[in-house]
Amino acid sequence: MGVYALTDSWTMTRRELARWARQPVTVVVNLVFPVMLLLMFGYLVGGGRGVSGEYVDYLVPGMLALTMAFGLEGTMIAVTQDLNKGVVDRFRSLPMANGAVLVGRAAADMLQSALGLAVLIGVGHALGWRTQGGPGAFLAAVGLLLLFRFAMLWAGIYLALVAGKPEMVQAVQILVWPVGFLSNAFATPGSMPDWLGTVVQWNPMSHTATAVRDLFGGPGGESGHLGWAVVWPLVLLAVFFPLAVRRFAGLSR
Repeated sequence: MGVYALTDSWTMTRRELARWARQPVTVVVNLVFPVMLLLMFGYLVGGGRGVSGEYVDYLVPGMLALTMAFGLEGTMIAVTQDLNKGVVDRFRSLPMANGAVLVGRAAADMLQSALGLAVLIGVGHALGWRTQGGPGAFLAAVGLLLLFRFAMLWAGIYLALVAGKPEMVQAVQILVWPVGFLSNAFATPGSMPDWLGTVVQWNPMSHTATAVRDLFGGPGGESGHLGWAVVWPLVLLAVFFPLAVRRFAGLSR
């Protein structure tokens, strides 16, 4: 049963990848938008209150984490479109594993997220950002970022299924914004008011950003956040993955 589920999921992944060829502008926009944010905060806003050392070394890991929280609307819209256009009903008439459509969509998103990370890392190097850790630490940091993306992705899929319609996705997507901006992506919690700094420190994305900074050997990194950077995404996955699959099964009957 597990082999069939993987095969069905891969079939759905290839279906989603085929959309890239038909919608290249969407793919390019998703890759360029985080680069624009990095350049804007690096050159136009800048500053980095409370940051010791080069701000770019603090900013780039924060932007990498922020990128993993944003850009979910493409997947969310695709899921709701499949439901509203009857595509899922046609798939259900085939001997296909339940949830393969969602897993395939998630896998395609993860491939695009990995590509986006590579692009943003390249831009960061062009701006002068350098990692101080070894190859193992670098891969561990990338792994944490992708784990956080995977968790956020399933939260987004569930919210899309709750929204039900593509036009409602934009409103639901706004719920992701506090996770991104109420974080330490751009400034240290110590430079903020006490109450706000406390909120920022407990933000799952802040734990990921801090752990990644530590693995990259940049300012603002603390090794004590590594465990939380693993635990928080796993908790989100444990909550939203089964919720998404269960709701999808109910909506597509």
